[in-house]
Amino acid sequence: MLLAKIVGTVVATRKDARLVSSKLLLARPIDPRGKAEGSCLVAVDTVEAGVGETVLIVSGSSARMASGMKDCPVDAVVVGIVDEIELNEP
Repeated sequence: MLLAKIVGTVVATRKDARLVSSKLLLARPIDPRGKAEGSCLVAVDTVEAGVGETVLIVSGSSARMASGMKDCPVDAVVVGIVDEIELNEP
């Protein structure tokens, strides 16, 4: 599972029929402090997330286990919107 910040949307007028009606979001992975890590990725939105929100993303075979994604050609899915991150470090 990844923490990420939604930085945009992706519009694809032609796509696999199983992805019609799916909202595609552009997400940048972040560390628990909110610092960007790595490259952006495209994820299917299942929780109505929006630009600027911090989200939880599952990827790989776990992505196809998300609600409504069974047998869909996806590699990353937004499965939660983060309300708060509490970091307990000395």
